[in-house]
Amino acid sequence: MDFIRLEAQLKERLDLPYSWGRKQSNEWDSKTNFIYTTYSFRKLLEITANFDIDEKNYTFNRWYNFWSAIAIEKLFSLHQNVTPNINKYDKLIDFSINNISFDHKTTVFPQGFNKTIDYAKQNPLELITWLYLNQSQEGRKHLKNRLFIVIIDKNNEHWKLKSEIALIKTQIDIYVENFAEQKLISLTIENQKILSDIIWVAN
Repeated sequence: MDFIRLEAQLKERLDLPYSWGRKQSNEWDSKTNFIYTTYSFRKLLEITANFDIDEKNYTFNRWYNFWSAIAIEKLFSLHQNVTPNINKYDKLIDFSINNISFDHKTTVFPQGFNKTIDYAKQNPLELITWLYLNQSQEGRKHLKNRLFIVIIDKNNEHWKLKSEIALIKTQIDIYVENFAEQKLISLTIENQKILSDIIWVAN
């Protein structure tokens, strides 16, 4: 993957407001699945030229989040102790680190957590539990192992950090190179045992 080209494409989206206009849903996801084969933001603008504003916002955000996530998945896979999942339709596993399987999710620090970033860093189990219970619902919901990449922007435009692929790579490299199973956070939700962790990315 050409990470430099992809970062440039993602950054073309930054000049437009980041607003969903509606709650993310399976129905609206199915209407915008062309994002998976749209590789440039210019092409996306052409496809959505006749969309209304809500449809455009929803599509732009899905495209931006998807391609950022793909880049991050590939960044993990650059490491020898990471094995990518070759089944691209598997929504539960993106890769394994030292034979421990994970899905990954990049998220802005959630305002709904209602506690400070410093508190969250001192109490990662509490934040992780909140994320499992409050994010990635409907078709994206699962209770399997997940690594959360939590991004924090000093100007409070947190979503823009998803385009900073080089910055994210630095933190992923540090995490994977120092990975140890005993450092993972263990929790149980709905009788499901989970291994999880947080990779913090801030500018």
